[in-house]
Amino acid sequence: MRARSLPEQLGMRRTLGSSDSSEPKTSASVVRTVDVPELDDREALQVVAAALEHGERSGLRVDLLFVDDPTLRDLHEQFLDDPTLPDVMAFDYSQADEAALDPEAEVYVSVDRARAVALERGDQVRDELLLYIAHGCLHLCGFDDRTDEDRDEMRAAERVVLASLS
Repeated sequence: MRARSLPEQLGMRRTLGSSDSSEPKTSASVVRTVDVPELDDREALQVVAAALEHGERSGLRVDLLFVDDPTLRDLHEQFLDDPTLPDVMAFDYSQADEAALDPEAEVYVSVDRARAVALERGDQVRDELLLYIAHGCLHLCGFDDRTDEDRDEMRAAERVVLASLS
C-alpha cells in the first residue's frame, strides 16, 4: 500500500478543476506548505493543464505542492539517494497496482529555490515558479533531461507550454 502523500498527511489539499469547456480538462490540487504570494492557484493550475495537454496526459490527477528547500532536499535524498537540492520533483503513481489512486501524480516545487534563482538571474519569481511547474508536469509525460538531447527536447516543450499561456 502506498504511503500517504504529503498533502494527505497535512490535510491541506485544495482541489480545483476546470469546469469551463474551453479549458483543458484536468483535475489538480494545489497544496501550499509555504506562503507563495507570487503565484495564484488558478495560474499554477493553468500551467499544469497546459503541460499535461502538451504531453498528452490531460486526464492525470495531480497534486501540485509548493514546499521549502529542506522538504525537497529530504525527498530527493529519500527517493533518489541524492542529497543535492533540486528545484522540482515529480512522482507518477498512475502505473501502481492500486486502483484509482488519488492523486495519480505529485509535483513538488521548491519556492525557496525559485526565489533564489530568480534573484540571481534578475527574473520574476512567478516566471521561475511557472517554469518549475511546467518542468515537473512534463516529467510526468515522459520528458527527461538527463542527456543533452533530452534536455533540448525538455526545454523546447517548456517554451511551448509557457508560450501557450500568454
